[in-house]
Amino acid sequence: MDFEQLRTFLEVCRLRSFSRAAEKLTVTQPAISAQIRTLENEVGARLFDRDGGKVTFTAAGKVFEPFAEHCLQCHSHIMVAIGELHRSPRGEISVCANEATSLYVLPNVFAQFKQQYSRVGLSIVRADRARTLESVMSREVDFGVVSLPLKDTRLTVDVIHRDEIVLVAPKNHSLAAREVVRFPEILQHSLLLPKQGRQRELIEELFRNYDVQPRIAMEVESSELLKRLIVAGLGIGFLPRTNVLIDEKAGAIQIIKLEGVRLNRELAVIFRKDKTLTRAAHAFLEIATGRARPHAPAPAPGKTRQTK
Repeated sequence: MDFEQLRTFLEVCRLRSFSRAAEKLTVTQPAISAQIRTLENEVGARLFDRDGGKVTFTAAGKVFEPFAEHCLQCHSHIMVAIGELHRSPRGEISVCANEATSLYVLPNVFAQFKQQYSRVGLSIVRADRARTLESVMSREVDFGVVSLPLKDTRLTVDVIHRDEIVLVAPKNHSLAAREVVRFPEILQHSLLLPKQGRQRELIEELFRNYDVQPRIAMEVESSELLKRLIVAGLGIGFLPRTNVLIDEKAGAIQIIKLEGVRLNRELAVIFRKDKTLTRAAHAFLEIATGRARPHAPAPAPGKTRQTK
């Protein structure tokens, strides 16, 4: 039994498919099948039932899964402990975040990190909030960056960015010349909204507080597209201030001040509490959060470090 077989077993567990596991691990499906057969021969029991393309656990497979994950965690702890002998961070870090965060928040963090730790590879995966959470929990990425609030006791949550969600209008819009606008006045104008997400929830809550219904002209998936539609004159909309500062300075749009209205947002970097943090991961968190973190040694086999 080797670690590669255990990784293959857990990937089949996660994807419930030999073919998708082969694609994920960049090997052939026969190679996946051969590793699983070898593993089954060694443990003396079938681990999966295969009916056509459908893969399900056997009773032995259910028992075997937590032990396989524990073995790989121990292997990770060993490698981290040995890696800690080297003073300079190295390796690779992956971060998952949505489009707007990738464009307007993370570039400065990445630039500062690469300036200090050029030997560490950085990769970003763009995904919506739900997919980002899933990627962190399934260990597909090291870190995620999502909007708060977030209540999941399995995750460590560190705030890295705060700003305000503001009302934005085209430069030639009738509201653009106004110093302050009363909230009920925007009901007369077509509103562009994000289709889903935390930002949409905050906007809907704002309208519920005023007990009014907006004139929704369009709902879009992308905040960047929403901004381009505002610039094109299709309506007004709410966007994070960070996302529109460059466009405002360029004269393409105007931020509208709403009387008595303030929508704040927080973004946080998240990771699993049971994740073993390498020196590179510690360095990334220190730069992203602006706070030093204790460099705890890797946990002893069988124990999981808890981070508050």
